[in-house]
Amino acid sequence: MTLNNPAARRGGSSSSLRRLIPRVVSSSSITATAATAVLAASFIPMASGHDHHEDQIPEGATISVDPLDTTLWLHIFLQTFVFGILFPTGMVLGIIKSRWHVPLQVLGTALAVVGYVLGHLHKGRQFISNNVHASFANILFLMMIVQVVLGVYLKLHLEKGFHGRIRPVFRILHSINGKAFPIASWVQMLFGGITALGFCQGDHLGQCLAHFIMGSAFIAYGVLLTIVLLVGQIWLRRTGRSQEFFDSAVIAAWGCVNTFTEHRWGTAWVRNDWQHTTMGVIWWAAGLAGVWLSRNRDGTPKRNFIPGFVLLITGWAMSAHPQELMISAMTHKMFGWTLMGAGLTRIIEISFILKDKPAVSDQGYETHSFQYVPVFLLYASGFLFMSATEEQMALIAGSGIDHVAYVLIIYSLAFILFLFVNILIHLYDRTANTDSVSKNHDTTHGNGAIRLNGRPTNPETQLRDAGEFELEGLMSDDEDDEVASRRNLLKNERDVDDGGIASPSTAARR
Repeated sequence: MTLNNPAARRGGSSSSLRRLIPRVVSSSSITATAATAVLAASFIPMASGHDHHEDQIPEGATISVDPLDTTLWLHIFLQTFVFGILFPTGMVLGIIKSRWHVPLQVLGTALAVVGYVLGHLHKGRQFISNNVHASFANILFLMMIVQVVLGVYLKLHLEKGFHGRIRPVFRILHSINGKAFPIASWVQMLFGGITALGFCQGDHLGQCLAHFIMGSAFIAYGVLLTIVLLVGQIWLRRTGRSQEFFDSAVIAAWGCVNTFTEHRWGTAWVRNDWQHTTMGVIWWAAGLAGVWLSRNRDGTPKRNFIPGFVLLITGWAMSAHPQELMISAMTHKMFGWTLMGAGLTRIIEISFILKDKPAVSDQGYETHSFQYVPVFLLYASGFLFMSATEEQMALIAGSGIDHVAYVLIIYSLAFILFLFVNILIHLYDRTANTDSVSKNHDTTHGNGAIRLNGRPTNPETQLRDAGEFELEGLMSDDEDDEVASRRNLLKNERDVDDGGIASPSTAARR
């Protein structure tokens, strides 16, 4: 009977097709991912064997005076797009388990391989073969290949026997490596800029390390505060610690490092050594005080002013840092003022906006517009400090750009990164916390809909209630079955649409 029934055959065919499609899609994605991994692995030895011409590099220099050619510019823009935008977005999609995670990462890996090859096929400016950008590229691509291989293995869903024991380990490694990838990409992009300009060599290395590490730390602090502000309040509450406990602990640890590393012991002290070393001292001293003040007398978490004050005093010190070039002095002064602004607004936020509370609301999903000010100023402070090395200042001074235009350009970069981080957090939040956000949205009357007993009602529900009310006025003890059936139908439709909760009219009748 079933074989001779066309409808049954069609139903069986469509059912089989529905079961087959996921397998085909999964198989194709695995094949594409594996092919990309093999392609990436095959190009690395090929590119590593490429001859790096150095005949035009002057003695004692690391680059030639030739300009960057089109191929190298393509390499720069393509890799910045892949490692700066595609891979971080793919990381967030992986965290929320989006079906677009694998396709985006496959596309990013393929483009990264193309960019890697372009970096070895350029003409124009020459670089020494052992530069830091080329060396770290091998590490970065090794991380990428490991990530792709782990992803392919997890996609196969091998869960029996030996695979069942190693699968959890591979899942953890895949997660850690994926979250570390944006940090490694940031480091590689900085190395790329340093290598392209031939900076941070010889006596300039120490200053470069200080500026790029400290500047990146301020940006990282801003990113972490953005995450905690938007999606981390509930997690912070679970830890039983205040935000200032973690901030102060990191400040104290960083101060200890700076106290013993900012001066080359055994050599003469100069004015900058005194400033940097004493700044390290105040960091660990204030950090310890902040840790102590992070709890109330009863042991509950307590907000305090210490991290904001450390930023304020550090900004003041850096604004008075002696410089040789005028543009360098003005850039450092603007950096100091920006950092002072971050510290001052952080104190105002804690003491006057939040009034020592952990967040604006107990739910942890609301923010005050002022809370974004200290966070953004940390981004700007980091970019300003990274852009104020001696070699950068000498380059800008000879280019004809004044300090005002330079600072505005840097602030623009800070706004772009600030926007991108907020977009990524929004992408995560709208998927991972949909129920919580919707619940908070409803209780705050976000869409302006009329609410009954705290529930949103739509126009159709209101019309059905009105129709039922009219029917009630016409009903009598001898109503016929047709009208009674219509009444029950209206009630059932309304209860289904409203989640099974009775309206005020039916509740009163019951």
